[in-house]
Amino acid sequence: MKQPFIRKASAWLRRRAENIAAGLLAVMFVAFIVQIVFRYFFNFPIGWTSELSVITWLWLVLWGAAFVVKESEEIRLDLIYGAAGRHTRRVMGIITGVSIVALYAASLPATVKYVSFMKVESTSYLKIRFDWLFSIYVFFIVAVIVRYLWILSHLLRGKDPEPLDLTKASSGL
Repeated sequence: MKQPFIRKASAWLRRRAENIAAGLLAVMFVAFIVQIVFRYFFNFPIGWTSELSVITWLWLVLWGAAFVVKESEEIRLDLIYGAAGRHTRRVMGIITGVSIVALYAASLPATVKYVSFMKVESTSYLKIRFDWLFSIYVFFIVAVIVRYLWILSHLLRGKDPEPLDLTKASSGL
């Protein structure tokens, strides 16, 4: 009974994460268009649009990497990974997972401390405190740690990693 609920809740949360990413992209696009209109049509450049574009880009990239991009969509050395056998792929996944969890977990206290310290600074135009602005990185680190602990739990229980599907491989172009 719990499994269908967890799947439904997970799917609902994933869709909301995608909605937030789409909203960030929309805000960035509108700010970009406003910037073009004011600069080239009114000859009146405004700085807050550039600042907002950079902020939404930062949040979009880290939010997307933390909550939207699936594990199978992450960058891999497919040439090596695809040529490896099932057992070797599992070992590679375990080594990668342990490394990522260890490195991000080791950096988390210093990251939180630095982000907290940045409350003394704010952005030039929008006056957003840098601790609020950079807080997305803390969410990103925690999400990556949780994701890789979940992946590691499956790999350590003997679940095979996803085999490389050459029909889905592309250059992204």
